[in-house]
Amino acid sequence: MFQNHDKRLLIISNRLPTVIGQTENRWTMKPGTGGLVTALAPVMRENHGVWLGWPGCDADAPLDSLLREFKEQQGYQLVPVPLSEDEVERYYRGFSNSAIWPLFHDLLGFCCFDLPQWQAYEAVNQKFAAVVAANTADNDFIWVHDYQLMLVGSHLRELGMQDPLAFFLHIPFPSPDLYRRLPWKTELIRGLLAYDQIGFQTLRDRRNFVQTASMLVPELEIVSRKRHHTLLKFGQRLIKVGHYPISIDFSEFDEGARSHEVEDAAWYLHENLRGRQLVLGIDRLDYTKGIPERFLAFERALEKYPELIKRISLMQVVIPSRTLVPDYANLKEELDQLAGRINARFGQPEWVPIHYVFRCLEREQLLARYRTSEIALITPLRDGMNLVAKEYCASSVENNGVLILSEFAGAADQLGKYALLVNPYDTDGTADAIYQAFSMEPEERKQRMMHLRTEIRRNDVHRWLQRFIDSSDEEE
Repeated sequence: MFQNHDKRLLIISNRLPTVIGQTENRWTMKPGTGGLVTALAPVMRENHGVWLGWPGCDADAPLDSLLREFKEQQGYQLVPVPLSEDEVERYYRGFSNSAIWPLFHDLLGFCCFDLPQWQAYEAVNQKFAAVVAANTADNDFIWVHDYQLMLVGSHLRELGMQDPLAFFLHIPFPSPDLYRRLPWKTELIRGLLAYDQIGFQTLRDRRNFVQTASMLVPELEIVSRKRHHTLLKFGQRLIKVGHYPISIDFSEFDEGARSHEVEDAAWYLHENLRGRQLVLGIDRLDYTKGIPERFLAFERALEKYPELIKRISLMQVVIPSRTLVPDYANLKEELDQLAGRINARFGQPEWVPIHYVFRCLEREQLLARYRTSEIALITPLRDGMNLVAKEYCASSVENNGVLILSEFAGAADQLGKYALLVNPYDTDGTADAIYQAFSMEPEERKQRMMHLRTEIRRNDVHRWLQRFIDSSDEEE
């Protein structure tokens, strides 16, 4: 729990932690879900914090009354940063998700570098900074989150703010050679150096940033390197660059998976798949998640190990996302065709190799799939952390699951010792891992999962939060 009771927490993220909707002509605002919101909400209530972000709703929503109602119910304040549709298109769908997202995930071929989109990104970050400056009190802990808002700190400095500023990047940071492809590489790095504390998911991301900044900003000085952070000097300022792997609320998933409703749903799922092991994939529709490569690896496992036929099924859940964007629409079409072809090739009466589901899941159904699946196949091409891997382990309450994990997920640093690590580009290697997981003895399964669950329980999202905030107060 946040120990700095004399400080108010000021969180800045692209979206407010809410879901605004309309049912039967009545507007509602519900708290969002996810690890960050779960970890921060109690802290925000305790010290009457403020969360700034884009509300993501239509202009006709009664935002003022919804925000007042939220504060009364949740105990902390939301401050909206209104954005026009053009700003959302250029700053968010444009530069953030067409330049930064693919570049930082090592997928240069998907990048679009467009000057008007970069200018919109700068302008929206400036708009966020103005709202932050107008809502900041003395001694606030000001914490900016993620790739959409990397320049907020530099714009706050331009407005004359001298307070300490913290930033956390939830996605990977690329190698210096890849980052150099960005036309505005120096402006972005110098913008990040406006923060006093910069957090990354992994040691690799931290090293990539330090190497890149040293290369592009000659006057930057490396003062010291320690286990959990590097200290930089930029002008008269010291900047702490650390790695703090984010996590989940372990207890929430563990307790949820043990509920009677989830237990019944898990039993029903497996009754329909009696006599075979269930391999689970759950991903948002995104080209970084390696879903086509996963389908091909599963197909290769059936080719290479025919004893798997009729004894194993892949259940792939894909959460719809950005389906109007051409790259994402093309990905969905590719997945449809791959699943259809593999099922036509190998399917038999009463056995379908791939159960491909394209929709959102209710929480009970999600937990049921986590709990009942003997194998999780989580193979992103690149990922900052990948919390699905941790959610699966926390929900595997019978210690019977095997985690197959991409070595390019940030979670591999913490979970790699007891997961089966694979290179998602290696079709045969991933197929072998599927067979190894399928054939694994019950005692080995149990020992591996017990270790994984212990690691996630010990390093949960609450410990992540406290580590980041404690690090900001440590004297050098």
